[in-house]
Amino acid sequence: MFGAFRASSVAHGGLLWKTPWKLSTTRKANVRSRLKKVDAVIEAVRASGMQCTALAKALELPKEHEMLPRDKYTVFSPHARGYRKGVHKVPKWTRLTLRTNPEGF
Repeated sequence: MFGAFRASSVAHGGLLWKTPWKLSTTRKANVRSRLKKVDAVIEAVRASGMQCTALAKALELPKEHEMLPRDKYTVFSPHARGYRKGVHKVPKWTRLTLRTNPEGF
């Protein structure tokens, strides 16, 4: 109740991780800039003349300006309603390549 062991608001059913349900304008801009930086690195490696299978796969991916907004900010999820969920709901989404989705989604 009022002592040292009183229940916190989280223990009363509050959300522990407050993830917004949609990306803000600032976070969308950060996503676009991150994709552009990755494109620049891929282009620089290609221009250096280095060849490897990872680079060949990276060159097949669409560039940031070629992607639809749906593909930039959402990712396929078989469990989500409409089979899409915000890219910020994916764990470690800044470190993954989320540029490809199944055909038709």
